[in-house]
Amino acid sequence: MSLALPLAAYAAPGIGASPATAAGTEAATGSDAAAVDGPLVDYVNPFIGTKDDGNTYPGAAVPFGMVQLSPDNGHNVGYDYDRTSVRGFSLVHLSGVGCGLGGPLPTLPTTGAITSTDYGQYALGFSHDDEEASPGYYRVGLQAPAGTIEAELTATERTGVQRYTFPATAQANVLLNAGQALNRVTESDVRVVDDRTVETRITVRGFCQDTEPQTIWTRTTFDRPFVAHGTWDGQVVTAGADAASGGEGRRGAYVTFDTTGGDLDVEAVTAMSYVGADGAAANLAAEAGTFDAVHDAARSAWEERLGLVRVAQGDPDDLRTFYSSLYRSFLAPNVGSDVDGRYRGWDQEVHAAEPDFTYYQNYSLWDTYRTQQQLLYLLAPDESADMALSLVRQGQQGGWLPRWGYGTVETNIMTGDPATPFLVSAWRQGLLAGHEEEAYAVLRENADGVPPADSPFNGRAANVEYLRDGFVPHEPARSGKPGDYDLQHGASATMEYALADAMLSTMARGLGHDEDADRYAARGQSYRNVFDPRTGNFRARNADGFFVGDADPAHSDGFHEGTAVQYQWLVPQDVPGLFDLMGGTDAAVDRLDAFFAYDELVADPPHVASEVWVNGTYDYYGWETYNPNNEPNLHAPYVYLWTGQPWKTTDVVRAASTLFTDGPDGVTGNDDLGTMSAWHVLSSIGVYPIVPGADLWGLTTPLFDDVTITLDPEVFGRDSLRLTADGVAPDTHYTQSVSLGGEPLDRAWVTGDELTAAGTLDVTVGTEPSAWATDPAASPGAVVPADGTVERLFVGATPRQPVLAPGGRTEVAVQVVAQGAGTSSGTLEVTSDGAVTATTDLAEWTAESDGLPATVEGTVTIEAPADAEPGLHTVRLVVRDAAGTEAVREVSVVVSGESWIADAFDNVGIGDAGAANANLDGSGAYLLRDLLADLGAVQGLELTVPGTDLTYTLGAPRAGAPDNVAASGEVLEVPEHLRSARHLSVVGTSTHGTHGGGLVLGFADGSSQTVDVRLSDWCTGSPEPGNITVAKAGARGDRENVQKIGCGLYATAPVAIPEGKVLTSVTLPSDERFHVFAIATDATGDVPAPQVEVTAQARCLGGKAFVAVRALNTGEQPAAIELATPYGSKLFGDVAPGANAYQSFATRAAAVEAGEVTVTVTTPDGEPQQVTAAYDAAACS
Repeated sequence: MSLALPLAAYAAPGIGASPATAAGTEAATGSDAAAVDGPLVDYVNPFIGTKDDGNTYPGAAVPFGMVQLSPDNGHNVGYDYDRTSVRGFSLVHLSGVGCGLGGPLPTLPTTGAITSTDYGQYALGFSHDDEEASPGYYRVGLQAPAGTIEAELTATERTGVQRYTFPATAQANVLLNAGQALNRVTESDVRVVDDRTVETRITVRGFCQDTEPQTIWTRTTFDRPFVAHGTWDGQVVTAGADAASGGEGRRGAYVTFDTTGGDLDVEAVTAMSYVGADGAAANLAAEAGTFDAVHDAARSAWEERLGLVRVAQGDPDDLRTFYSSLYRSFLAPNVGSDVDGRYRGWDQEVHAAEPDFTYYQNYSLWDTYRTQQQLLYLLAPDESADMALSLVRQGQQGGWLPRWGYGTVETNIMTGDPATPFLVSAWRQGLLAGHEEEAYAVLRENADGVPPADSPFNGRAANVEYLRDGFVPHEPARSGKPGDYDLQHGASATMEYALADAMLSTMARGLGHDEDADRYAARGQSYRNVFDPRTGNFRARNADGFFVGDADPAHSDGFHEGTAVQYQWLVPQDVPGLFDLMGGTDAAVDRLDAFFAYDELVADPPHVASEVWVNGTYDYYGWETYNPNNEPNLHAPYVYLWTGQPWKTTDVVRAASTLFTDGPDGVTGNDDLGTMSAWHVLSSIGVYPIVPGADLWGLTTPLFDDVTITLDPEVFGRDSLRLTADGVAPDTHYTQSVSLGGEPLDRAWVTGDELTAAGTLDVTVGTEPSAWATDPAASPGAVVPADGTVERLFVGATPRQPVLAPGGRTEVAVQVVAQGAGTSSGTLEVTSDGAVTATTDLAEWTAESDGLPATVEGTVTIEAPADAEPGLHTVRLVVRDAAGTEAVREVSVVVSGESWIADAFDNVGIGDAGAANANLDGSGAYLLRDLLADLGAVQGLELTVPGTDLTYTLGAPRAGAPDNVAASGEVLEVPEHLRSARHLSVVGTSTHGTHGGGLVLGFADGSSQTVDVRLSDWCTGSPEPGNITVAKAGARGDRENVQKIGCGLYATAPVAIPEGKVLTSVTLPSDERFHVFAIATDATGDVPAPQVEVTAQARCLGGKAFVAVRALNTGEQPAAIELATPYGSKLFGDVAPGANAYQSFATRAAAVEAGEVTVTVTTPDGEPQQVTAAYDAAACS
């Protein structure tokens, strides 16, 4: 089935040439080597990787089985070696995943009364001294109240088989927990069908973040009747009940056996289906068997798989780690179809599989496209073909290709476009024969589009920007659907898109789609668009085209689970082009040597591998050395093959292999569905896929002296591939020469066709490096080389939304980024809307590009007059080059308004990346100004709490000045223009958890009201109920660093101000971890009109003048009304609504000049308000 479609770049010379030699070889194999003897399954240790976040599982499964029956002991992915109790044995586990998923229907044998429904509480203890595992089998002694219960597990493809040996007891129980799992159970039903059978339906969702829901159905049968049963729902256990159902919450069934008669064993078989209850029943009927029969079959299945790679001899520890890695490589993807061929597609509909097709699911594509796909092609081509077609079906039925598919849903975990190199590899291997155009259609849609808004897929979420600008902008403040989002990892996403495009171009070319091929090949060079020639390293760029983040590549931004140092090698499609960027091959060698600490490594490989290289599973950032724990740089040791120094590949690979050991912590990082294990297997046998999607295999000295791989002759045309390295040993491991099929080979790479057609690969070894494969002509070359230069022009400013006060002045950094052949030059024109003025020192510019994005920097100075209105204003930047290309950027300038709580500010919570000019949490961490502004939370601008009409202004002090109140009972006087508010909300955040307390509202009548308010922790993943997310960025400042931790501002739910009350003050809680940035209100700005009508008149009586004043209470409340004139005043303490306060004031004169009276009205819940009324002059004589 392998396609004979070598690219032109593959045709480097080598076969038939005379090999170079080196002085002396040592033929002796290491003295610790032992012949492989006995069953290969006995070389497998399933406990490897169950500690220190390897996240493997020790339970029972068959190769690629739907069911992985394994113990759960409280770790988020199931089992952790350091924990000492078992909560249950559940049906689904994926080897080496980084977050909790699976774990449905944890089943546990117990004794005694059922008193708890939470598996965290009813878990049973165990000891590793009473625990064992082998492929297809697991056993443990559980410490139950009535004595030890021996639990044994084995499996078929679609069933898990349990055997429980109880002590003699009348209450030997089996608990079937439908309501708890390793991810979130949203619905569950359990039904006791008869005295041997229990059925469940379980709906789950989530993996690292939320996902769409999916449902499994199970059917469990016991080998004898149970004597009692019941169910539980929540905390309530109901003896004798046959069913329980509902949404989230604890739910399950128990069955009880009497083992006092001497029959201590209970066997149970649980089948599962993603199709329905009938599918589970059919799977059970087809695959059920006795425990011993199933165990024997599982053991035989594993022996057959492991026997596909037969090592003649080796160090016993090496053999155990090797075969354990080979075992883990066969654990996924997993059968998804039932025995009748039906499966649930990604449209959530039931489909019938074509004849001779088995549907598979569970693809950790970001990981497995690099190693495991290629290993399975060699060892399991029939299954690999079905796996590839299953992925195509998921793209067709779900509407888009996944990145990380679990069961019947996309999780959107990880970034880039890993489905493309995976499927292009499968196409090149011939695994998609008959389906090539189907596969190409979904790949083309994926490469050129973005999933619709109502699709659960993220896909290439940044394709609009990538196709327009040539790179994915790094916009950490932006977010998309649940999962990982490419725009939050712009630099690495660009490199991953470029790799995928380059590989897709080869498929397009092979299928005759030449225009597409040209287009994708050009896009395959997009990695160049994120290379900053000023620093000589890859860097993220923002939407303006600026290079952003720390210039130190070890502390770079925008690289997913890695740094620019680790990602710099992710250009397998064009390694010669990469070397050119680095300054040539010698400069690339220097980088590689530094990256691997090569000089130190040669002296002490284990030390460097475990201490100098990255050594924490999740320690992604801040390192400038190799990370053997994660995928982005897994292939990096093989980059030496392009430098003419292949012996260094061997040294580095052997050092990395020391990290694989025969212990619970014996894998590097998460195993990621066999990715790390496949790396170990392939590197140990001396062949490794160096360009995913291209079927190119790099060569290095094998770990073992004689390995035979069984091939499928219908696929490869022969039945075996033998790899030898006679005399290889720790001190004799350098390749001196290689022969392929008996012919000399003087290059360190082959195509898959060459390798399998030859049937043999023989390596001669020695104690020193040799001249083998050192000729520059022996390089693997470029799979998709550069062809042409792009012409692009960008302009932008930072900060994107500068803020200045009326009468203020600020300087904005402006950059022109030009990309083209040779030197570019042009002009920059700056204009403004008139409310502010703007000038620049970069009116003319010149950039040395030479095909790379070249940056020219300058300054724009912006000034606002003293009478400038607060609000948004526009500065327009127009850059033009000599060829007439134009780029425009409009900068929104904020003339800041004042925050009415600014006088109380005492904490600096908002700062600038790298500036260490804020400290929100007391430990040096703070919110990032630019990221908040990108999300709309702009300081100094009137803002609205999302979903409300409450407005507020975030204080805009100078950088480093206080901008929030660390609440400690401050009394905030409400300005007059806000006293018409009917609702308010506290805008802010909390540190070190959720905080808050009593917020005291003071009213004009002297009364007050206390309401409880709380704000979520600033970096929470789940805001408090009622809290409104104002802005949550994807990173925060930490002194001079930026941490990729999402933190933000929140608002409390609106608080109603009682009717008729006038708010005059707000007293904050006494909790300094409750940070108040603003108080939002719905005030109109209008002062409430006094509830009184006043008339005044000068009159004559008896020749004397009087001033008569009448005040009518027009309100709905009694009021105190005071009438004041130049001739006296009078207070009426309680004037009823609709009543008058009237008084005639004597002037004691015969005439009165025109004048004015003042009436003061005070309601019970308001503050005094005054109304004036004029009266005319009067003469009474």
